[in-house]
Formats: sequence, structure tokens, C-alpha cells
Amino acid sequence: MEIPGKVSVYCPLIDAKGTAATLVSISPEGYYQVEVPIKGGTHVMFLPVAHTALYFSEPEPEREEGFEVER
Repeated sequence: MEIPGKVSVYCPLIDAKGTAATLVSISPEGYYQVEVPIKGGTHVMFLPVAHTALYFSEPEPEREEGFEVER
């Protein structure tokens, strides 16, 4: 995943259900900073990580065969 990146936002606190946005950053204090297009303008929102689900619009590239994650 790359930041900034196009995401869909699901957050019941703001009644967002698949809202298109751009993820700008993730703060150490537990907030996503997103930019949301609303009525022709771009608005910044800070959404709590604990109450928000995001998914990136672009799929991850296919992994090479034999790729392993170190644990």
C-alpha cells in the first residue's frame, strides 16, 4: 500500500459507507487523515482508527511464487 492512496471509508461515526477518499497519513495518536471531495471542494477529516475501516481502491500486485514473510 502506498500513502497517499485512494481508499473507501466505512465509519459509522460520520455515516460513511464506502465514501471515496484519499488517505494522507496515519497518526501515532490513532487517527487516519483523509481528504474527502465534498460539493466540489476537498475537505480534511481525522477519523479514529478504532472506529473506521478503510480499503485501498487499487489491488495489491501479485506476489512472486515462493515469497515468504519473515516473522
